[in-house]
Amino acid sequence: MWRKTVNFPSKLISISPKSSPNSPIPSPPIHGVRQGWILPRFCSSLAQTPCSPNSGNLGFAAAIDASSATSAPLSKVREVGEAVTHYGRCYWELSKAKLSLLVVATSGVGYVLGSGSAIDFGGLCYTCIGTMMVAASASSLNQVFEKNNDAKMKRTKLRPLPSGRLSVSHAAMWASGVGVAGTTLLACKANILAAGLAASNLALYAFVYTPLKQIHPVNTWVGAIVGAIPPLLGWAAASGEISLNAMILPAALYFWQLPHFMALAYLCREDYAAGGFKMYSLADASGKRTALVALRNSLYLLPLGFLAYDWGITSGWFCLESGLLTLAIAATAFSFYRQRTKKAARKMFHASLLYLPVFMSGLLIHRRTDDEQNIMEIIQGSISEFPLLGSLIRDLRNDIEDIKQKKNSIMGHIHSRPPVAYASIAPFPFLPAPVYADSDS
Repeated sequence: MWRKTVNFPSKLISISPKSSPNSPIPSPPIHGVRQGWILPRFCSSLAQTPCSPNSGNLGFAAAIDASSATSAPLSKVREVGEAVTHYGRCYWELSKAKLSLLVVATSGVGYVLGSGSAIDFGGLCYTCIGTMMVAASASSLNQVFEKNNDAKMKRTKLRPLPSGRLSVSHAAMWASGVGVAGTTLLACKANILAAGLAASNLALYAFVYTPLKQIHPVNTWVGAIVGAIPPLLGWAAASGEISLNAMILPAALYFWQLPHFMALAYLCREDYAAGGFKMYSLADASGKRTALVALRNSLYLLPLGFLAYDWGITSGWFCLESGLLTLAIAATAFSFYRQRTKKAARKMFHASLLYLPVFMSGLLIHRRTDDEQNIMEIIQGSISEFPLLGSLIRDLRNDIEDIKQKKNSIMGHIHSRPPVAYASIAPFPFLPAPVYADSDS
């Protein structure tokens, strides 16, 4: 039987005069193989079977070798593409890319606010890239340390580490590499202060906030500090220093995060309990204290708009817009305090998602440049340094007030005269003006 199988190819590939060498070769049924074209594996065995040159087997073998040589690079390209897609998706999830992009946005707004009138867009790009890399590193280390906890939660069990799509050592190497690269980029392209803030925030998030989540509910307040640092990083990267004006956006982020995370912790209480996290809402069965914390910190946002205007960072319009925006989120927090339902918590959570981008947009739209601030400072400094100029301005204001008062008194006197006076003067200017009994004085 084996001999018949081996001798069969020499008969099979002999080309009849009627068929062209390039035409496909039909094969009869062999050991249960259906009638049709020759299978690829059978063709490869044909290519290895010795035969005479007159049978045409050399041309067929060369064609098979050429096709196999062409398919090999294609399969390698396909494998590389699949690997890039797989690891890219894993790195995206490890980095918590959406959250990291929000961190980058706050850092970018801080950079613009600290730039004054001239914005270095190259420096802004480097700052955003470095911030993104450091934030990705912090989020990746967070998932490395919380692999077992994430496996117990519905919301996080499909992440790369709990699902087994990536090893812990691989994730740790990725986090370390991207963190060092991001800090180095900030040190080289921005300044040491910005790089120091980035490294400190990375350490605070990965090595303080992350383990504290399993120890004490104060982790929420520590996490709020972590979220408030990126705007300072951006300001420091632009100006090289941290001033009092740089505290407006960090303060807003700190107070904003508490109602945001209180709503999230209330909505995911069962999940956090299953994961072993010590969240503030877990020790508050009624939810009253959780809602009160959210409401209190929402109200703390109210004076920030006025402070931004008073310190010369923005115009007066921002004060009004920020106040209305804060009242809106405070209203949702008050509604959550009254009802304490998942529907009310979800409404407050959505309001918090809307608050931050609108607040930062208002800061950028109504911000005052250094030139405007310098003009106001020069005017105020001139008044204080030159008393004569200040006295002239005061005298001018007093004169204007006197003129206004005299004008008002004259108009009041005219309106107090009887209507006949107008008839005596306007229609008959050649007649003398009437004399009244009380006009002797």
